[in-house]
Amino acid sequence: MLKKSFLAVLILMVLTACGNKDEKMSDEEREKVIDDGTVGFEMTGGNVEKADNVPDAEEKAILASFDEYIAALNAEEIDRYMETISKSPKGFNYDEEKIYATEVFEQFDMKREVENVTIAKFEPEKEAQVFANMKMHSLQLETKVEHESAGRQVTVFVKEDGDWKVTSVFYIGDDSQSSTGN
Repeated sequence: MLKKSFLAVLILMVLTACGNKDEKMSDEEREKVIDDGTVGFEMTGGNVEKADNVPDAEEKAILASFDEYIAALNAEEIDRYMETISKSPKGFNYDEEKIYATEVFEQFDMKREVENVTIAKFEPEKEAQVFANMKMHSLQLETKVEHESAGRQVTVFVKEDGDWKVTSVFYIGDDSQSSTGN
């Protein structure tokens, strides 16, 4: 039972930047999330193709923002992490995310490794979707239970005050690469 509970909590942590609002969504809000909040390509299957319309300077800026997002999560530095997040995110509430991430950083030692980082969709001055294969290693500090997981993540960025910031995250786990033990 502990393993199942831990796994459920861990899935929530993988989606650190993807917490949902506690209140119920109206039909209009739900429709907007469906229209605006879905990735622009298929996350299952084989290869993810690189968007061909990304200018070099924007590609460097977007990938640097993604790298900083992952580095801040791995360093478990809340202020640094929150600097990577949009002040008006689509996929979660900014203030709730800060509280949630602080709790996760206090309770777990987590490290993420990313591979095959690709800008899969790009809309100039509007949105960039960064795909990555992700492996996560976590240790629950109180119980010393370790967990390994892997999956595919799309991190959606928006341009905010000239910088690319995380606005939502989509994750599909690969159960065949997950394990829990101590």
